[in-house]
Amino acid sequence: MEGVFTAAPHHDVLQLLIQFVVLLLTARLFGEFAQRIGQPSVVGEILAGIILGPSLLSGISPIIGEWIIPHNAEEGFLLEEISLLGVVFLLLVTGLETDLALIKRQARSAIGVAIGGLSLTLSIGFGMGLLIPDTLLVDAEQRVVFAAFLAIALAISAIPVVAKVLMDLNLTRRNIGQTIIACAMIDDTMGWVLLSVVIGMAGGAAISAGSILQSLLSVLGFMVISFTVGQWLVRRAIRFVNDHIQMQDKTLTLIVLLTFTWGTITHYLHLEALLGAFVMGILLSRVPSLDSEAIHKVEGIALAIFAPIFFAVAGLKVDIISLLKPDLLIVLIGLTLTAIVIKVTGVYLGARFIGKQDHWSAAFLGLGLNARGSMGIIVATIGITEGVLTQEMFSIIVVMALVTSLIAPAAMRWAVSHIEIGEEEQQRLDLEVANKQNIIANANRVLLPVRMRPNIAGTQTVEAGILQRLASQNPHIGLTLLTVTSDGQSPQANKFLEQISQLFPQENLQKKVVTHHTPSDAILDEAQRGYDLLILGATEKKADHEALFNPITDMIIRLSPCPTILIHGEDITDDWQPRRLLVLTNGSKAARQAAQTAFALAAGDFTDQVIVLHVIEKSDDLLHERRAKRRQEIAQQMVDELCDFAKIYGVQAQGIVIKHDNIADGILDVVRQIQIDLIVMGTSIRAGSQRLYLGPSVEQILYACPCPVMIVNSSD
Repeated sequence: MEGVFTAAPHHDVLQLLIQFVVLLLTARLFGEFAQRIGQPSVVGEILAGIILGPSLLSGISPIIGEWIIPHNAEEGFLLEEISLLGVVFLLLVTGLETDLALIKRQARSAIGVAIGGLSLTLSIGFGMGLLIPDTLLVDAEQRVVFAAFLAIALAISAIPVVAKVLMDLNLTRRNIGQTIIACAMIDDTMGWVLLSVVIGMAGGAAISAGSILQSLLSVLGFMVISFTVGQWLVRRAIRFVNDHIQMQDKTLTLIVLLTFTWGTITHYLHLEALLGAFVMGILLSRVPSLDSEAIHKVEGIALAIFAPIFFAVAGLKVDIISLLKPDLLIVLIGLTLTAIVIKVTGVYLGARFIGKQDHWSAAFLGLGLNARGSMGIIVATIGITEGVLTQEMFSIIVVMALVTSLIAPAAMRWAVSHIEIGEEEQQRLDLEVANKQNIIANANRVLLPVRMRPNIAGTQTVEAGILQRLASQNPHIGLTLLTVTSDGQSPQANKFLEQISQLFPQENLQKKVVTHHTPSDAILDEAQRGYDLLILGATEKKADHEALFNPITDMIIRLSPCPTILIHGEDITDDWQPRRLLVLTNGSKAARQAAQTAFALAAGDFTDQVIVLHVIEKSDDLLHERRAKRRQEIAQQMVDELCDFAKIYGVQAQGIVIKHDNIADGILDVVRQIQIDLIVMGTSIRAGSQRLYLGPSVEQILYACPCPVMIVNSSD
C-alpha cells in the first residue's frame, strides 16, 4: 500500500552492514597509518576507500566489488544516508571549533589573508570552470553554476588538516597558528555561504539576477536570524536542559537535535543542509555553559565513527584508472597545479600587503591554507549529489584535495622553522599555560548560594567584588544566585534575590529559589549540574566542637563536585574593594593554585598591592645554623617564584619572609601593619571526617582576622 513503511530488502541491509564494518575498520586502520607517517588521518581514510573501490580491489576482485560497491539506487541510497550523517557531524565539529573571538583578535591579518586568498582563487577558479571541456560537464547550459562550484572547491581550506599540523608542531596557541586558524575559519565560513548560494542557483530552472539575489537573501536572512534569535534560543535551551533535565547525556541529545533542526531549516530554504550544521556549531561554541563532556562525545562520534565512513565512501567514488586517460590526466594536473599556485600566491600577497605579515609568516599561511583536505572532499560530494559534477570531475577534485593535503604538512614545517617568537607572544603563551590550572580563568558557570537576611552587605559584598573581577575577564560568565527556603517562603525568597542581584552586574545572571528541607543537599544537587565554581559565604567567628563554620557550609565544602571558594568575613562596607591582597604560601600545590587565583583577581588596574608571605616559626632557629639558613633560602625561593609567576598576569607582587613565634600571629601582624583588604589561602579538602578541619593556623586566622579571608579549595 502506498505510503506504508516497507523494510529494505534483506540483501541490501546485509550489504549495508558489511559495508559499514569493512569501511570503518579499513578507514581507521589507514587513518592510523597516515598519522604515523606524519599525514592527517583523513588522507588514510580516503585512500582506504580508493583501495577498496573500483580503482583497485573492487576492480580486480568481483567478489569484493559485489559487497562493497552499491549496484542499484536503493543500495546507494542507504550508504549515502550513513555518509550524510558523517558529514553533518563533521561540519558540526568544525563549527564548534570556530572561535569568533579568535577571528576578531586576528582580524587584520585574517581578513587580509582571506581577501588575498579568496579573491584570486575564486576569480581564477571561476575562469578555469569556463574553460573546462563540455564533455566533463553534467549540463553545458549550467556552466556558470559549475564554474562557481569549481571556484569554491579551489578556494576552501581544510581546518582539520591545518589544525592537525599545528598540533603536531605545537603551534596551536602561537600567533601564527591562531592567524592561520582564523583565516581557515573565514575561508570555510565564506565558502559555505557561497556554496549555499550556488546550490540555490543550481536548483532553479534558470539562472538570473533574481535567482541569485533570492539565494543571497535567503543565506543572509538565515545568518542574521541564527545569530540573533537563534543564539537566544540556543542559550535558553541549554539553560533549560541544565536546570530541569536529569537524564544522562542530556546535553548531547540537545546538541544533536539543534544541529538537525538547523539543517532542516537550511534544506527547506533550498540552501545546503550542511550550512545549518556548521552555523549551529558556531552558535553552540558561543555558549559558556555548554557541557565540555558533551562536546567531547560529539567529537568522538564524528571523528571516530561517521567521518571515517564518509571519507571512505568518498574514496569509493574515485576511479583513478579512468583519470589515466590523457585528456583527463591533463585536466587533473593542470587543475592541481593551478590550485596550488593561486592559493599560495593569493594568501601570500594578502598576508604581506594587507595583513602586514613578514615573508616567512606569509609563506607559512599560504602553504598551510593550500590544503583542501576534508572540506574539499565535502564540497565535491555535495557537487556530485546535487548533479553539478560528473563522476570524472568529482574524482579530479578529490585527488586535488588529497595532493594539496599531502603537501601541506612538510611545507608548513619548513616555513615555520624560519619564524621567531616575539617577547609579547611569549608572555601571552605563558599566561595561557598558567590559566590552565587557574580555577578563576576556567570558570564559565558559577554557583553562589545565598541565605536570606535583612542586611545584604557582609560576605555578599566580597563575593560581588570577586565576581566583578571575574566578569572583567569573561563578560559571558554565567552566575546563578541560589537560595533554599522552606515551604511557603518562596515569595520572600524571590524578593530577596531580586534585591541582592543588584550587587551582581553579570550579563548572564540567573536567580533560582529551591524549596528543600535540607539546604546542603539542595545546594550540592544544584552544583552537580555542570558548574565550574562554587562560591560560599561564611560569617561565623566562633568555632565549636561540631562545625568549623556551620554544618551546612562544612558539608558543602567537603562534598562539592567542583572547585570551591569560601569567603569568610563580616562588617564589610558597601564600597569594599580588595586593593591590598595578601597571598599565603607554604610551597604546596594548593597554595600555588590560591596564588594563581589571587593574581587573576588582581590582573588589570584593580589592585594597588599584592604581597606574597611565608612565615617561619622561630623555633626552627633552634636547629643547626646551616639547616636554619637553608630553610630561610627555601622560603625565599618559594616567595620569589610566586612573585615571578605574578608577572605573567601583569601583577607586580612583593615577597616577604618573616620569622615569628607563631605562624598565625605572624600573619595577623602583617595584616594589621599593611592594612590588608583580603587574605587568599589555599587548601585541598576531600570528604573525610564529619568535621571540616583546615589546620590550627588557618582556623586561628579565620577567628581573629580583621579583614575577609578567601579560601580556595581546588579539590585536587
